[in-house]
Amino acid sequence: MSDVLAFVDANLGRFRAELYDFLRIQSISTQKEHEGDMRRAAEWLAERMREAGLEASIHDTPGHPVVLGEWRGAGESAPTVLIYGHYDVQPPEPLDEWASPPFEPTERDGKVFARGSADDKGQLYMHVKAVEAHTKANGKLPVNVIVLAEGEEEVGSDNLVPFVEKHVERLACDHVVISDSNMFDEGLPSVLFSLRGLAYFEIHVKGARSDLHSGQFGGTVVNPGNALAAIVASLHDADGRVAIEGFYDDVATWEDDILDGIRALPFDEEEYRRSLDVPKLGGEKGFTALERLWVRPTCDVNGILCGYTGEGAKTVLPNKAMAKVSFRLVPDQTPERVKELFEAHVRKVAPEGVTVEIKALHGGRPWRTRPQGKLVDAAGKALEQAFGVRPVLQGEGGSIPIVVDFEEKLNASALLVGFALPGCNLHAPNEWFELAAFDNGIKALCLLYENLA
Repeated sequence: MSDVLAFVDANLGRFRAELYDFLRIQSISTQKEHEGDMRRAAEWLAERMREAGLEASIHDTPGHPVVLGEWRGAGESAPTVLIYGHYDVQPPEPLDEWASPPFEPTERDGKVFARGSADDKGQLYMHVKAVEAHTKANGKLPVNVIVLAEGEEEVGSDNLVPFVEKHVERLACDHVVISDSNMFDEGLPSVLFSLRGLAYFEIHVKGARSDLHSGQFGGTVVNPGNALAAIVASLHDADGRVAIEGFYDDVATWEDDILDGIRALPFDEEEYRRSLDVPKLGGEKGFTALERLWVRPTCDVNGILCGYTGEGAKTVLPNKAMAKVSFRLVPDQTPERVKELFEAHVRKVAPEGVTVEIKALHGGRPWRTRPQGKLVDAAGKALEQAFGVRPVLQGEGGSIPIVVDFEEKLNASALLVGFALPGCNLHAPNEWFELAAFDNGIKALCLLYENLA
């Protein structure tokens, strides 16, 4: 392993330069005008996989391509590790809030700032470089490796499950390793034991045939803006709990050792509050901030569109209003059941005089595991050796819907070990990735492959 780690040290400058080339590609999966960039990112990644020693291929889907890299030289007796990541990124808007151009990687204060640096190009590319370190330093890998990179994670991964189902035998593996999450803190790596799921909806409220003058019609018709506000206000009670009947019926109970472990982590809620520049933290009463973030479900308005929002005053009653509402789910909730409960709640509270339609956009199931056994031990030893500190166990508030599908369809165990840092502005302006975590993380992954053998 010393030769492998020495190779990493000798090539870190090149690894960073290559990553920056990757980050310059505007692979925004949500916007049709970037379809060419999506293809270019897939081709770029496939070529880097080949240079790393993998056999790489690009597979078209009804959406964006899947890139597959394979190395099977360790033999049938060695375990097979499937590495999953995504090369698509979120839109960079609002552009005026970026301190440097979102697709021109810029180093400041030991970080690289660019869209996709943490989510997920930087973390995915670390695996490609760890593979290269083994193949170039030793001429082989200690395990069989499959790298699966998709281009639709940011739009719901609609075509990934069909791809996995079609190629189940080719993707057969013992372990799935995913780096698309955070470390607990700077210099303190972690292994995940849970992910929250997601259910995402739009509420459309329709009133009169057109916008109306508020003086001539105000007080005689139901204002869709007022109606939507009433619906949104009904979603929580005074204690911050989701006020939808039956919402908590499927929420699983967590083991005491997991909850005790969460409460024992070195987390300062007051410092967390100050870092967000808010006067007070919110959420469901009776739980710590980390519990609310990792093991409790939520309901949040993600956007509202209604009426006149331009400069000055316009006395208008809007004829329509829309809100985007998402739920973060925990085991054993499902997007399908939450959809039923949400629709029933909105039907019950919606005022008469307007019509209401709910559109389901996408969703994903939550994931949990018992953080013990060979896989977690292998990751823990690798992280400790690379970072010089024993890693902690943590949950993750975000969603990676494919994890459950991987485990079920491939009959494989999943390991989630991420290298971004809290506050790295995922999905927001000025997204960044710590360069020390990039460097040490590549070494940790090199060690992980060795430990899994």
